[in-house]
Amino acid sequence: MTSQSPAAQARLPGLLLALTFSTGIVDAVSFLGLDRVFTGNVTGNVLLLGMAAAGSPGLSPLRPAVSLVAFAAGATLAGRVLRDAPAVWTRRTTVLFALAGSVLLLCSGLWLGWGEEQGVLSVVVTAALGLAMGAQAATARRLAVAALNTVVVTVAFTGLAAESPLGERTHRRWRRRAGSVVLLGAGAVAGALLLRVHPGLGLLLSATVVLAVAAAGAAASPSAAKEQSPRGR
Repeated sequence: MTSQSPAAQARLPGLLLALTFSTGIVDAVSFLGLDRVFTGNVTGNVLLLGMAAAGSPGLSPLRPAVSLVAFAAGATLAGRVLRDAPAVWTRRTTVLFALAGSVLLLCSGLWLGWGEEQGVLSVVVTAALGLAMGAQAATARRLAVAALNTVVVTVAFTGLAAESPLGERTHRRWRRRAGSVVLLGAGAVAGALLLRVHPGLGLLLSATVVLAVAAAGAAASPSAAKEQSPRGR
């Protein structure tokens, strides 16, 4: 069974915070550039789908539905790949994060190539982004780093407020929680600013971050190269 050194384990929060920043970029680009759809924030898509189902003006159920299905497919894929893997960084973790980053890179290239939003192709990009974000989220979840989620910060924000000096006064893991909230917002700022130049640039930055995380995680976890399953393969 794969083990992980304390030093490698200590690097995981920083790597997941980088992925949170990347998610902020992707969601800003998809929401502002793909006709009001989230590709990482499932909660947002459920709300958009509900409002569209109620006939709210300017909202279509197509893209939120596509994103939700694709996200579920990506998460299912990651769950399947990691089914018998330990809750540490393994070679399969590296492969899944690299796959997510490669899909983001492909979407960036497609968008840079077509120049402007176009019907069918933009739906394909929505699906691809949802797939990548689902795989990323499920892979990060398997690492089981407390108080960190790379796609949503509601729980982190709730913990910050509930455990603040005016609340429980426990302050558990407040740096991680505050970091995830700040970095998701910073990613959204970066994505929105790059969108003014070209939406493909935001996805390019996001892909670069995810691929860098995959490389850094693999380098920090040399035991991943010797990965064995609990069945002793």
